[in-house]
Amino acid sequence: MSAPPISSPPAPGVVEPHLRPKHRRTHTGFGVREIKAIEASIPQPLRETWRKLAATEFKGKEEFQREVVRHVETTLARSMYNCDDLAAYSGTALAVRDKLVVSWNKTQQHQTLQDQKRIYYLSLEFLMGRTLDNSLLNTGIKDTAREGVGELGFRIEDVIDKEHDAALGNGGLGRLAACFLDSLATLNYPAWGYGLRYRYGIFKQEIVDGYQVEVPDYWLDFNPWEFPRHDVCVDIMFYGYVTKVSDNDGKISHLWEGGEIVQAIAYDVPIPGYETSTTNNLRLWSSKPSSGEFDFQKFNSGDYEGSIREQQKAETISAVLYPNDNISAGKELRLKQQYFWVAASLHDIVRRFKKSHRPWKEFPDQVAIQLNDTHPTLAIVELQRIFIDIEGLTWDQSWDIVTRTFGYTNHTVLPEALEKWSVPLFQSLLPRHLQIIYEINLYFLQGVEKKFPKDRDMLQRVSIIEESQPQVIRMAYLAIIGSHKVNGVAELHSDLIKATIFKDFIAVFGPDKFTNVTNGITPRRWLHQANPKLSDLIASKLGGYDFLKDLNLLKGLEQWVDDKEFRKEWMEIKLAAKIRLAKYIRDTTQIAVNPHSLFDIQVKRIHEYKRQQMNIFGVIYRYLRLKQMKPEELKKQVPRASIFGGKAAPGYWMAKTIIRLITAVGEVVNTDKDIGDLLKVVFIEDYNVSKAEIIIPASDISEHISTAGTEASGTSNMKFVLNGGLIIGTCDGANIEITREIGEDNIFLLGHLAEDVEELRHQHRFGKVEMDPKLRLVCDAIEAGQFGDPNIYNGLISALTTGCDYYLVSDDFSSYLATQDLVDTTFKDKEDWATKSIMSVANMGFFSADRAINEYADTIWNVEPTPQKK
Repeated sequence: MSAPPISSPPAPGVVEPHLRPKHRRTHTGFGVREIKAIEASIPQPLRETWRKLAATEFKGKEEFQREVVRHVETTLARSMYNCDDLAAYSGTALAVRDKLVVSWNKTQQHQTLQDQKRIYYLSLEFLMGRTLDNSLLNTGIKDTAREGVGELGFRIEDVIDKEHDAALGNGGLGRLAACFLDSLATLNYPAWGYGLRYRYGIFKQEIVDGYQVEVPDYWLDFNPWEFPRHDVCVDIMFYGYVTKVSDNDGKISHLWEGGEIVQAIAYDVPIPGYETSTTNNLRLWSSKPSSGEFDFQKFNSGDYEGSIREQQKAETISAVLYPNDNISAGKELRLKQQYFWVAASLHDIVRRFKKSHRPWKEFPDQVAIQLNDTHPTLAIVELQRIFIDIEGLTWDQSWDIVTRTFGYTNHTVLPEALEKWSVPLFQSLLPRHLQIIYEINLYFLQGVEKKFPKDRDMLQRVSIIEESQPQVIRMAYLAIIGSHKVNGVAELHSDLIKATIFKDFIAVFGPDKFTNVTNGITPRRWLHQANPKLSDLIASKLGGYDFLKDLNLLKGLEQWVDDKEFRKEWMEIKLAAKIRLAKYIRDTTQIAVNPHSLFDIQVKRIHEYKRQQMNIFGVIYRYLRLKQMKPEELKKQVPRASIFGGKAAPGYWMAKTIIRLITAVGEVVNTDKDIGDLLKVVFIEDYNVSKAEIIIPASDISEHISTAGTEASGTSNMKFVLNGGLIIGTCDGANIEITREIGEDNIFLLGHLAEDVEELRHQHRFGKVEMDPKLRLVCDAIEAGQFGDPNIYNGLISALTTGCDYYLVSDDFSSYLATQDLVDTTFKDKEDWATKSIMSVANMGFFSADRAINEYADTIWNVEPTPQKK
């Protein structure tokens, strides 16, 4: 065998190239020490060459166009001759993405070097909507893009319309998380969001023969906004068993082993702030089998289905948001999702902290983790497991760190909505975590017993383990015990949880642990993007767009409320929005809606407590009343379009029945020639963020009519009012604070108060309440078959009778109808309506997500912004 060749020395006069040291990418990047050490080790000439050639953001229209064309021709392999709207969207999105990436990389490096406390926001939903338009607005290049793609032969509106909504959420919980990510970046807070990368989201809703049908939402066909990090993968274990081992000193430790491994793969999404260089990160986890995606041995033996079975089983974890948990397999999958997501996220967070080389006791000084509802509560248990089983800390050391790290946001006052998991399911899926939960509960109850030695019932009431058959784990209780702060999302909600579902914990921990942070929305998307004409008009009167970062500046509109020209423009913008929505309704449902009629809108998740059933009962009563009127009476009536939208959970039969009643009423009313434009009923299918941006600016009145004391906050109420629509609603959630801010004269309130609810329910249970006569007429019409087969609606009717009317529809129905009559009367006075609309918007400054985030930062997270130079 010949010897290897000996490298020759460089020829005289030839300079050897500088070589940089080799390194491997790590899961969580480099810490401050590593960055400085690596930079120092790279020879100066290499650094200068790299910086000279470093990527830069495009500047101006021509550079933007060049990037678009380059991506169309090289990334997409298309040409001028076959570039359609979709290709134009793709090229534009990729060009804008490149711009975001430059600031994204700078932001992450800047935040690492600043080495400050960082916020980690854990949410099972992030309802982001479309990204391109939001990115154009936040980076201030919408006009550049409009002109740029225009000169390439495309309308920017057509280009934007080609983007799929990201199917990462369902309702207000996910949209709140998205608004918060926008505000965190805009306010320059160092923050990461963590969620799941659902392949199909919750589902795409189709209305077939009046019924909701769920079909997959193929939103990931092309998604230029995500960056796969295939090298950032985490092994997540399920099942298995736990063994005890002891070392030479007699210290006992636990080993969780023998389980099934699934890999979590990271996908990163840049989140740009508005008019700032900060671009934060949303990391989403996708699941795949750890043993590989394909079993060649099974394939070669003819077991073709078996060859991909492990792949399908693993990928199911991140396939669908909220699998149907009416079946045991669905419950197990949902718990798998939650552990998979929080375990992968905590691996990231802990590894990143370890890069700082700080002692563990400083973990809460560098890390703030916010639990958005109970879904991520397992993060508390997982972090405790990491500290005691992997890092070797004592129980007391670990628990002190854990409880100083987490904050918990509660989103419900409904006891039945608080998550619970059966102990047998936990024992099978997460045996080590069940042990830790029992230990957490034991130490907690020992403390409670010392504080309340004579109150044995207290122990049962506050125990994490509910003694039912089978035993269940109360996740909300675990979240409270494991967090240093618990907050509600509206003043009424925060007061109610302290007085009802968490009353005992106030006695245990004291009131200081519980606080309120009223929800907010981002005006960038929900005014500037959704309603640009209104935003421009406001800017013309306030001297610029500063109100988009300081919503309190809207107060300045009050001085223009009596200006005739301003009022005229204001109402013309509203009419234009209604015409746009009417066109969309005509194009998608073939229902013709008169844009001059009163647009009465209720769009939100379909649920009995939100009382879409009361709304449609009211529509039926209006229809029955119109049918009895003489022609001269009909001429005096206000034409109204009742517009609904929202999804029902796949296993929620009653919510699906409500949708069917709405569509059935529409089928009757919309074809009744005697009624004509006086009443239309529309159900907009597959309600999502992009459709909300069309619907909300067109609202005259929006309905937020939940049973008092059931809606935690609501954020759609804020969006409607910010766009100049008025509210008809109950004294529930944030409606109360909206009333306080905009004034009682500018909102239509109805129904009983939260403090009346329990007494009314008690009366129903003992048969002391007669159904409202007007509601009885509605039920009679339904049962007579006026809206199709009455048997379909038996459950809906019996909920009012044998079901004891839990959501108090009958109790509030008369008040609801009377208030709707007041809405009609007020709407006839166009000048009064315009005044109410303008004054409402002028006083919405409090309901900004920026204000909410600053409150979280000050009262819960104790973090500071880290602005960087542009």
